[in-house]
Formats: sequence, structure tokens, C-alpha cells
Amino acid sequence: MRSRRSVRHFRSDPISRAMIEPLVEAARWAPSAHNAQPWRFVVLEEGEHRRELARAMAARFLADLQGDGLPEGDALMRATRAQARLSEAPAAILVCLTMQDAQVYPDAPRTAAEHAMAVQSTALAVENLLLAAHEAGLGACWLCSPLFCPEIVIRVLDLPAGWEPQAFILLGIPERSPSAPGRHPLTDILVWR
Repeated sequence: MRSRRSVRHFRSDPISRAMIEPLVEAARWAPSAHNAQPWRFVVLEEGEHRRELARAMAARFLADLQGDGLPEGDALMRATRAQARLSEAPAAILVCLTMQDAQVYPDAPRTAAEHAMAVQSTALAVENLLLAAHEAGLGACWLCSPLFCPEIVIRVLDLPAGWEPQAFILLGIPERSPSAPGRHPLTDILVWR
């Protein structure tokens, strides 16, 4: 676990279905609240669909950054980098969740809690996938960008009804091994009661 890193720079070697399917298999064995298994996966093969999605998301990102008052050059650089990251990675997996098998409640607080459990369960599946990729010698990077423009992702990929985009996992052979980022000391994050 300690040697896993978020890898953003990949060699151009293709990543085959035979390499991706075991990762999704590992993801589906994650624990989930009520065993609802809310995760859904979309492998974005190289091609026009992925490029179109990257362009549309980058345009939204650029507009958001401009709306935030970021200088034009900085906004354009960040949006261009985000577009390249998604369109150029050897493999990309969109992770979604669905509430299809979730428990239904008549009140808003429990409904919100059920949705939070689906998000948490899906995140556990993502962690399994990331660890399986690392074990297989692949680099991977988790991106939360679909949360900022789910309607674009749904429209461009024509996702099934009820699939909520949560994250991208970019995959490839690492170009280089990133150094370990710092971690908060245990004394800052752990309390005993």
C-alpha cells in the first residue's frame, strides 16, 4: 500500500481488456452498504468518444475557472492539461454509482444517508481497483472531475438512466515513479475516547 502512487504520466503502451478486467473484478469485491454493490464501470476506449468527452469537460472547466477570476493564461493552461490527461491516457475507466438497489426511505435524512453510503461503497471499489492496478504493475490516477459536470459525462457517453458519474481512473505503464507525498502524522489524525 505504501508504494502506490497517483501516476499522471504514462508510457504509450496500450492497456488491453485482459489487463483491465481483473481490475474491475477486484473492484466488485469491495464491501458495500446493504450489499447494494452500487458501482458501475465504463471503459473509455481510445477514440472520438473519449476525445469528445475530454473537449466538452475542458470547455466547462475553462468556463468555471474564468468565472472564478483565474487569469486567462492560467485557466487555459489548466483546462488544456486536464483535456490532455483524459484524452491521452492509455486507458480510462469512468466509475459511476446507481441507487437502483438502494434501500428506499420516505424521509430526506435517511435518503441522503443512503446516497452517502452508495458514494462510500463506490469509493471502496475504487480503492480496490487502484490497489489491484498497482499490484499488476500499472500506474493509476483517480480523478474526481466528473463530479463537476455530470450532465456532460452522461450526455456524451449516453449513460444508462440512473448512473451517476463519480470518478475517472486513468491507467497505463508509469513513465516514471512519482515520489511519495507527505502524510499527516498519526498524532494529528487519531484520537482515542
